Amino acid sequence: MSIISSRFPAWLPDWMAVQKIVLWGAADLRRFSTPVDETGEGFPFALSWAIPMNPRIMARIQNGPNQAYADEYARVNGHINELSEALSAEITGRGFRARPLAASKRTDTVHIKGDFPHKTAATRAGLGWIGRHCQLVTRPFGPWVRLGTVFTDMAISCGPARKRSFCGGCMRCVAACPAKALKGSAWHPGVLREEILDVRACDQWKKKHYFAFHKGHNCGICSAVCPYGLQFLKRETGAR
Repeated sequence: MSIISSRFPAWLPDWMAVQKIVLWGAADLRRFSTPVDETGEGFPFALSWAIPMNPRIMARIQNGPNQAYADEYARVNGHINELSEALSAEITGRGFRARPLAASKRTDTVHIKGDFPHKTAATRAGLGWIGRHCQLVTRPFGPWVRLGTVFTDMAISCGPARKRSFCGGCMRCVAACPAKALKGSAWHPGVLREEILDVRACDQWKKKHYFAFHKGHNCGICSAVCPYGLQFLKRETGAR
């Protein structure tokens, strides 16, 4: 599942294997504006990886989030942040610049977004595509993942970037969204988030109905009904 090239530094695949990260790659971000380091300089590349959520927990939130999902969400995000800090330290210790991107941290409350989309790095690294629910969809885990990103100037083999959606005509996530926030549009590189998701409608619904779970930052219904995620559950459990 990992995207491994002989052009990667020899230590990197080993580091990923030790951390049990099986889906990862590198993204060429030279055409994007990234967060900057302490000198004000951005980064040309990023390492991106996906950590799967517990599929049994994910399958049980098709009617709304619960405490088990909120706990799993926090656990995986915390693990990603630990990995990001460790990988950044490893890279800087080898003489390159690096900066971790926090998992699921909203830094712009007006536009409801973080410092940089993890999903952009992930699609540029070839990990998956963006579904109609505005989340990354991976072949092995569907959208039942959380994403990690570390920016760097370390020259590395990137991509190939994903350039199309593989959702076909499926609209399950659109139909399931209780906020009616999903517009049904198919993703392609460069499409605006607003063409896929009414982010304010999503945010307001979660805060009104699911405030008990990380102050309305959790829902997951659209992800829970995704056929790619349910295929992951079937492989893991033998469910029929």
